[in-house]
Amino acid sequence: MKKQTRLNKYIASSGICSRRKADELILSGVVSVNGKKVTEMGHMVGEKDKVFVDKTMIRPTKLEYYRFFKPAGFITSADDENGRKIIYDLLPPEMHGLKPVGRLDKDSSGLIILTNDGDLINELTHPSVKVPKIYIVSVEAQLHLHQLEKLAQGIEIEPGKIAYADTTIMESTNKRTIMQITLYQGLNRQIRKMFEAIGFEVSSLKRVQHALITLEGLKKGQYKPIKPQQIKDLKQFVNKIKQKSK
Repeated sequence: MKKQTRLNKYIASSGICSRRKADELILSGVVSVNGKKVTEMGHMVGEKDKVFVDKTMIRPTKLEYYRFFKPAGFITSADDENGRKIIYDLLPPEMHGLKPVGRLDKDSSGLIILTNDGDLINELTHPSVKVPKIYIVSVEAQLHLHQLEKLAQGIEIEPGKIAYADTTIMESTNKRTIMQITLYQGLNRQIRKMFEAIGFEVSSLKRVQHALITLEGLKKGQYKPIKPQQIKDLKQFVNKIKQKSK
């Protein structure tokens, strides 16, 4: 018996999107199989079927997963209309099809997971899945617990957007405070905006962990494949979070 796959999974396995997004593409009528439009959610396809999305033929690709240490000064983007340096300037051409799981702003450094696994990208970044991300943050001032408690209680960083952060002081002098900060949200420039809201400017920000994946063993600009067992553990970890949030 020939192996068949649900159409949404087939589309997601090409790396262009997650299964949830693939469902939307199918319902919108832009997907065809062997020349016929398909809008049925449970449609099955085989290895010899020809699947098109927006008239472009797609094929499943081997799923790849990498850890990358982004240096400060690079944009987390595939291109930049202003000609600024992008992370793909540091990566070989064969990795240019991989997408970042979340972003780090130009002035920040640290861990970025790169993959073509659309489902994993969606699960690690979806607002409903509270996946922890850990950062080391420095401020050129002495901060006190009562100031940092505001971050845990929640701060409005934009109209209608409340940001939260768990903070632990690692080192403190009268001139500088170094903290470990854990986020469960993915708001744009969240940490910097939170500190601006309490009257301080972040001088350095480095992401050291995303879920179970860490920066350990990487130098700035370096990348390494994530081991299969680590990916298996990561997906189990995310599934546990999803179950708790239901």
